[in-house]
Amino acid sequence: MRKAVCSGSFDPVTNGHVDIFERASRMVDELIVCVFHNVRKKPFFPVEERVRLLRESVLHLPNVRVDSFSGLLTDYMREQGANIIVRGLRSATDFEYEQNSAQMIRRLAPEVETIFLLTSPEYAYVSSSGIRELAVFHADVRGLVPDCVEQAVRRWQQEQ
Repeated sequence: MRKAVCSGSFDPVTNGHVDIFERASRMVDELIVCVFHNVRKKPFFPVEERVRLLRESVLHLPNVRVDSFSGLLTDYMREQGANIIVRGLRSATDFEYEQNSAQMIRRLAPEVETIFLLTSPEYAYVSSSGIRELAVFHADVRGLVPDCVEQAVRRWQQEQ
């Protein structure tokens, strides 16, 4: 069984992320989309909310499961019996960062392979940080994020 993990903060999940999940899910038997709890970042949405939004965003993908973790990705991969990491790339800058990360993971877990998927051109400019900035300024995020995220952003904006 080919089991892969696509981890990230997904704060919030964007249509670019969902595009990567859809494409990766066709390559493996099971894809685990995993929210990584990054203690160095102040989150926009709490981990539990991100997990809920991700689950709703991937309902149409029967072989995708959503989870969360903190700690080393290699430890999580071993716990799950997964040996493929999926990473989406928007730019050469993303590649440089992800290449270093993949090499460190390879050092820690030689059995794990990292595959890179290029972001579809229509989502190349979309990022979670960009969505957060739009939200702070009460801008419209429609078409950039799944509908459930758009609604969550609107609720957040109303509370501010």
